[in-house]
Amino acid sequence: MNDLLLLATLLDGPAHGYALKKRVGHITGHSDMHNNLVYPLLKRFVDAGWVSQKTVPGERGQTRERYALTSKGKEELVLRLEEFTEKDAASSEAFQLRAGLFAVLRPEARSRILELRHNWLATRITRLDNLSYRMELGEWGGEVVAFLRKQVAAERKWVGELQKKAARKKSPGCVQ
Repeated sequence: MNDLLLLATLLDGPAHGYALKKRVGHITGHSDMHNNLVYPLLKRFVDAGWVSQKTVPGERGQTRERYALTSKGKEELVLRLEEFTEKDAASSEAFQLRAGLFAVLRPEARSRILELRHNWLATRITRLDNLSYRMELGEWGGEVVAFLRKQVAAERKWVGELQKKAARKKSPGCVQ
């Protein structure tokens, strides 16, 4: 997931490693991505030809490395984003990353990703219902399950809206 996030941040254009680790932190809502993760990934991307690396002058006379996504890197990013499995559908982070990058994915991939997440959510609500019926959850356990059911219901509604939007974008002659 970290590799996809880092590659995706380069869609905005070339950047220094420091800026990339900051962007990933902003995107995820967590702290900055750690140097021990960022730079080995960037080295791997450069070695694979997915990212170019250029030495440029820094603001205080030093030199800095600037990284840019190559066309091969964009193809790899799109390919990996479109590889969305049932296991991925169970991950909010994996789904949300792809939903946030739907603009670079093919319409068929968007539809498949949405369908897989929709199916996972339907299974999740069934499991929560079964949990409520088969176990005595107590006051606090019942609160947690009620909260989770509300979360799933809200996301199901959102995914349904995304499915409608995706279907409109696939329709020929549809004004966006």
